[in-house]
Amino acid sequence: MWHPWGDGEKARFRLAAGANILGNALKIAVVGATGLAFGSVALLADAAHSVADLVASAVVFVWGGARYDDADETHPHGHQRIEPLAALFVGATIVLLGVLLLRESVSEFLGSPEITASPVLVAALAFALVDMYLLYRYTERINATLGSTALTALAADCLNDIYTTVAALVGVVGALFGFPLLDPVAGALVSVLVVYQGVEIGRENVTYLVGAAPPAGDRDRVIEALREHPAVEGVHDLTVFYDGTDLEVEVHVEVDGEMMLREAHDVETQLVTGLRDLPDVGDVHVHLDPSGLGEWKEADDAGGESGPVPEPGTRDA
Repeated sequence: MWHPWGDGEKARFRLAAGANILGNALKIAVVGATGLAFGSVALLADAAHSVADLVASAVVFVWGGARYDDADETHPHGHQRIEPLAALFVGATIVLLGVLLLRESVSEFLGSPEITASPVLVAALAFALVDMYLLYRYTERINATLGSTALTALAADCLNDIYTTVAALVGVVGALFGFPLLDPVAGALVSVLVVYQGVEIGRENVTYLVGAAPPAGDRDRVIEALREHPAVEGVHDLTVFYDGTDLEVEVHVEVDGEMMLREAHDVETQLVTGLRDLPDVGDVHVHLDPSGLGEWKEADDAGGESGPVPEPGTRDA
């Protein structure tokens, strides 16, 4: 089978993002043209939502795959923060468009809806439902082996597209049965869902970009992995935080103070390698301390005297 971008993780990522571009373009063409032809604000809102999705998919296609590039001189920690940055752009675009759509829906509701009821409107929305469902399933299937936050955002967008299309369908059916006001009401509901989706995507990816702490379970599995090593007598000063979508770990580990330097080096290498093998863990920094001697961090800046010496393994972990 021909693979235009190769067959690695980055290639599969770009293939999924490219499919989202194509799927959204098809929906815009069908739903947007139908909405313009029959004057349906609900269909126009749904199509405009897909314009935002199309832009978002293009941004993810161009930027998001950078997370799979190796570290270089300009990005010594790698490129993993580019992906949540792209996803944040997706969320911001969706929020902006949702607000504009809401304003248009309210304006239409307060005025006189001019929708021309037709079964063609239902057919266009039925096409959109099938299009978005297939796109959602395809994106989820590829992302099952990638765990990409950008693809997760695109898949969530496809799923929300299904909900917004159902809302638009309610408005169109209402117009078919002589209730044209249901069309702008459906458009307003679609808009609110669009804004909510954009805020949720943005909130999640800001967490990645600011280096926030992960859920407690991620910290616990790091501690558990460290304590499994027979040479570890204590764990303290543990910090686990997001570096992009990866987890970065900084930790001080207490070992026997009589250990030879080469043996200590081997222990440190084993600990670093073991943590890096954990799911979602990227960079790891392990500092070895002789057990029971306290920490240089506790030295008094004014007098240089050490503070109280903690029991081995009692701090932070």
